[in-house]
Amino acid sequence: MASDIRADPLPSRSSGPDEPGGLQVTVRYFAAAQAAAGTDSETVTLDPGTTVAELIKTLAGRGDLLANVLNRCSYLLNEVAVRDQNTPLRSGDTIDALPPFAGG
Repeated sequence: MASDIRADPLPSRSSGPDEPGGLQVTVRYFAAAQAAAGTDSETVTLDPGTTVAELIKTLAGRGDLLANVLNRCSYLLNEVAVRDQNTPLRSGDTIDALPPFAGG
């Protein structure tokens, strides 16, 4: 069975580090993360240089339920597993929040 997760990162769409109004990043929530966030996706505006870890901390600050779920999630950045949460985000990036799944 082929995996839908790509080994190589997709290129980020960016008009540069000094975009007016900040970076636009899409966050997609799955399973328990979707229930805790109350939405399946949203676009957030971030300061240039914001990292994956800083985005997660900002989102977790919205409430204990969401924070608890996000602390257990793994993350994809443009469909590639995030190995270093200090990775800076760029405008047009997509972050997927994936809680642990069970079943089979």
